[in-house]
Order: sequence, then C-alpha cells, then structure tokens
Amino acid sequence: MIENYGIEGDIHAGDWHRQVSFLALESIDVMRKKGLSRLRPGAFAENITTEFIELPKLEIGTRIKIGKEAILEITQIGKECHSKCAIFVKAGDCIMPREGIFAKVIRGGEIFEGDRIKIM
Repeated sequence: MIENYGIEGDIHAGDWHRQVSFLALESIDVMRKKGLSRLRPGAFAENITTEFIELPKLEIGTRIKIGKEAILEITQIGKECHSKCAIFVKAGDCIMPREGIFAKVIRGGEIFEGDRIKIM
C-alpha cells in the first residue's frame, strides 16, 4: 500500500478517493447462491476480499488498519454501475454497486493475505 495512492501496480491506484476496493466473502456467497457457484474472490475486481466484517455498514470516514501499519479511510459505499457487467447479465444482479466499499490509503505499508483488519 502506498500512501495517498493505493496498491502498487493496481490500475485503480492514483490520486483520487477510490484507491482500494473491498468486498465481503459473504457478499460473493450471495451471488453464488443465485447460480454463479464458480465465483471466486476477485471476480468483482475488488482488491481485498474480507470475511466476518459487515462492510456496507461501515460509515464514510471510518478508518481501518490492515496488517502491521497500513491505514485506510472509507470514502465510498457502493458505486454506480454504468453498464451491466457479465455477472449482472448471468445472474440478473450484482452486489458490487451496493456492497462494495472504497477507501484511500492514509498510511502505506505491506499487507499480506490473511492479515487482520481492524476497524479503528
């Protein structure tokens, strides 16, 4: 994670409010139950897939810590879907516009799969 930029090498990184995207595994499971059983984390282009955190209930401005030092601030909940993605076409629904969250990097640092995410 790079401060005020996002994840190194990510196409969505930059000087804006949606540097990092999150989606809960529980949200992916909802779509799996709608007939898309092969969906995997990352299928919605989210950077980070969480588990046991009710992401859509977090408020804008909430800060979260990932791993030992990275701190992010929630900047947006959901997003406008300008065109129907392949997931919407197959299932008639997509959860990213309602349940995906976005954040900017306040303090950078290395993060790893399995790191603990702490709501501050």
